[in-house]
Amino acid sequence: MAIPKDARIGLSPEDIPKRWYNMAADVPDLKPMIDPATKEPATKEDFRAIFCDRIIDQEFSRERYIDIPEEVRDALVSLNRPSPLQRAYRLEKRLKTPAKIYFKREDLSPLGSHKGNTALAQAYYNADSGIHTLTTETGAGQWGTALAMVSNLFDIKTTVFMVRGSFEAKPLRKAIINTYGATVYASPSAQTEFGRKVLREHPETSGSLGIAISEACEMAAKDEHTCYALGSVMNHVMLHQTVIGEETLEQFRVGEIEPDYMIACVGGGSNFAGFTFPFLRERKKGFCRDAEVIAVEPKAAPSMTKGEFRYDYGDTAGMTPMMMMYTLGSQYIPPAIHAGGLRYHGMSPLVSAAYDHHDISAVSYDQTDIFEAGILFARTEGIIPAPESCHALRCAIDKALECKARNEAKTVVFNLSGHGLLDLYGYEQALDGTLPPSVG
Repeated sequence: MAIPKDARIGLSPEDIPKRWYNMAADVPDLKPMIDPATKEPATKEDFRAIFCDRIIDQEFSRERYIDIPEEVRDALVSLNRPSPLQRAYRLEKRLKTPAKIYFKREDLSPLGSHKGNTALAQAYYNADSGIHTLTTETGAGQWGTALAMVSNLFDIKTTVFMVRGSFEAKPLRKAIINTYGATVYASPSAQTEFGRKVLREHPETSGSLGIAISEACEMAAKDEHTCYALGSVMNHVMLHQTVIGEETLEQFRVGEIEPDYMIACVGGGSNFAGFTFPFLRERKKGFCRDAEVIAVEPKAAPSMTKGEFRYDYGDTAGMTPMMMMYTLGSQYIPPAIHAGGLRYHGMSPLVSAAYDHHDISAVSYDQTDIFEAGILFARTEGIIPAPESCHALRCAIDKALECKARNEAKTVVFNLSGHGLLDLYGYEQALDGTLPPSVG
C-alpha cells in the first residue's frame, strides 16, 4: 500500500518563512498599553529598563511584515524548522470518525516545544544590542528551557524564575535548564524583593506566572546591563511565532488541505497566535472563510471564557504597563495543574482583540479530560503530548466526534505545541486514578 501523500507533509529549509507576520497591523482599534502612573499611553521609554531597543521597536511596530534576520533564519533549521504537518490516521480510525485530523509537530524541536522560535529571535536581538545577561520566567519549563539553550549561541548568561508548583512537580526541568547553562530558581524566590514579600505573606504558595514575571522584571530593572525576555503575551512574541502558521499555510497548499477547524491551546497566547494569526489573515481574504479558529484554555485559568476584557497588569507586582486583555485579575493565582504553561491570569492583547472581535472562539477543559485525550493519542499515534498541547488535542477529538455524530467529513487541524516526556508524573496520576480535577 502506498503511503498517502498527506500522511506527513514536510518542507525544505528553503521554505522557512523569510518574514514574520505582525497581526497588530490588521487590528485598527488595538488599544495601547497604559502607563499606570500617568494613565497615558505607554511609550518606548517606559520599556527601556527591561528590554533592548530592537525588541521595543518590534513591540510597538504596526508594519505588517518584518524581515527575519538571516542568522535567526539559519538557526531555525537546528530547531527542526520547517516542522511537519502530520495526519493522525490511527486516531481517526480509533474514533471511527469521517473527519480528517492533522497536527503541526512543534514537539520535534530538540527543545521539546515551539518556544525556541521566539527565544532565538530575542537572544539574537539582545546580543546584537550588546546585552549578554537576561532574566526570564517560565511556567512548566518549556520557555525557560528554550531560552537557556539558545543563550549559548549568543554568549548570554540567563537566569530563570520557574513557577514553584512546576519546579517541584518537574525536577528534571531544572536539570535540563542547568545543563544548558542557565540558573533557575523556584518562584517566589528569596532572590528578589518581591519574591521575599510573597514568601512572607504566602509561604505555602505554588506561585504563578505573574509572580515569576515580577521577579524577572525586578532583576532586569535593577541592572542596566541586564534585559528581560519573555515567552508569551506581548506583541513581539506573537510576531516571532508566526513562522508556525506561515509554514502551515504552505503545507495546506502542498497537501491541498482546506481546514474547517484550527485549534491550539492558549495560556498567554504564543503558540495559538503563531499557529492561527497567518490563517486569520488569509481567512479575511476568502480562504476557508467558514473555518472556526478555537483557543483552548484550562478551567484552572480560563481568562477568556471566564475573565473580563479590561486593562490589567501583566505581572502580579504591578511593575509592567497595563494592557487591554481578557484577565482574571493580576492577583489571581490559579490552582496548581500539570499544564503549568497555561497557568496565567491574562491573555495576549492581540489574542484578546481577536476574541473580542469574534474572529476566534474559546473553550476550556479540566485536566482530567485533557490527560485522557493525551493517553489516547499516545496509544494511537505513539506520541506523548505535553499537558498544554493535550488541551488542543481534546478539542480536536471532540470536533472529530461531532463530525462522526453528524456524518460530516470535515478537516480538523491542531497545533501539537510540545511533547510531554517530562510530564510523565501527570500521566502516571491519570493512569492510576489519582489525578485531581483542575477546580472544585
